[in-house]
This record gives sequence, C-alpha cells and structure tokens, in this order.
Amino acid sequence: MHRSLLLAERKPIQMNEPQLYQTFYDMFVLTVPVLEKVLRPWLVYIFLVVGLRLAGKRELAQLNTFDLIVLLMLSNTVQNAIIGDDNSVTGGVIGATSLLVINYTVIRFLFRRTRLDRFLEGKPTPLIEKGRLLHNNLKRELITESELKAVAYKQGFRNLKDVESAILETGGSIAFIGKEPSSMEVRFDEMLQRLDEISSQLQALQPRAGG
Repeated sequence: MHRSLLLAERKPIQMNEPQLYQTFYDMFVLTVPVLEKVLRPWLVYIFLVVGLRLAGKRELAQLNTFDLIVLLMLSNTVQNAIIGDDNSVTGGVIGATSLLVINYTVIRFLFRRTRLDRFLEGKPTPLIEKGRLLHNNLKRELITESELKAVAYKQGFRNLKDVESAILETGGSIAFIGKEPSSMEVRFDEMLQRLDEISSQLQALQPRAGG
C-alpha cells in the first residue's frame, strides 16, 4: 500500500526551457575574457619549464615518494591558476588548445637550435663511468647510492658492480649499460662448457665399459 502511494507520487523530472538554457549557458559560455584563458596556460607553462629546470632532473625521475608527492601537488596547485574563475567546457577547450599550441611552438622553435635546447633541458649527467661511481655527479643531482641501486635493480641488474655506465637523461630517466664479459671470462666459460661435455661423454661410456 505504502509502496503504491510512493510510486504514484513520483513524477518524472522535467526541465523547462529556462533551466535548459541556463544549463547550456553555464556549460559553454565563458565567464572570463578569451585572452585570459589563452594567457593563463602560457604563463603556467613557462613557470613550470623554468621551475623544473632549476629543480633538477631528479624531480622528473621520481626516485622516491617525496618526488612523486611534489609533482602531484604541483599539478593540483597550478590547476586553479590555469582555470581561473571559469569552469565552462568552452574555457577548458580553449585552455587545452592554448597549451598544445605553445608546446608545439616551443618544440618547433628549439628543433633547429640545439644550443638553446641544451640550455633549457640541460645535458645528460653520467652517474657511473667504466664501472666507477661518480660521487660528485651523484651529489650534484642529489641522488643517493641506494636510490641508484633501486633503479638499477628494476632494470634487471643485481647490483651496481654489473653496470658499466649509467646516465641520467634530461627527461629524468636513467639509462644503464651492463658490463661485457672480458676475453678471459669468455675463455673460462668455454673451458667449463667443454669440461661439462667431456664429463657427460665419460658418464655415457661407463655403462658400456662395465658391460
């Protein structure tokens, strides 16, 4: 009885024309000038490029939890600066387009200007060279030996002794090159392999000799 009364009282939600107009108005009509929506992403983009350049490559490498927290908080912090007082779909499209345009322009501008590109992005930093840790470079990039070991382990190296060279790239990734076995080690492995073959052949001959 009560259920039938509740169903009878329910009415489909209808939206009249003024409400529908207001909904579309809030979604698509800008509340700030178009120039402001274009300039805000540009200014934040320039700030982040300069800020991350000054902060060092380890921020992009995310070697520990603190680096990840900084990047997450940084994205949330600058979000309001990019959006401003406008939450419309049109404003979001304009802001995203503005970011894509400035990024394409910067990349195209730096494509033929290697010196300027190197100045803005920096140069790769060697961390291990000829199997030897470069402690000065590690200290300059604020990377501890344990952090470097953790990254090397993720890339399949058991320890840093197996690494011939390691380079911190401008994008924050660390490239490792393993040590190649020396000629003496190769010959030693070949000798052990031949001894194993001879041993297996002798074991195969033993039953025949006993018979």
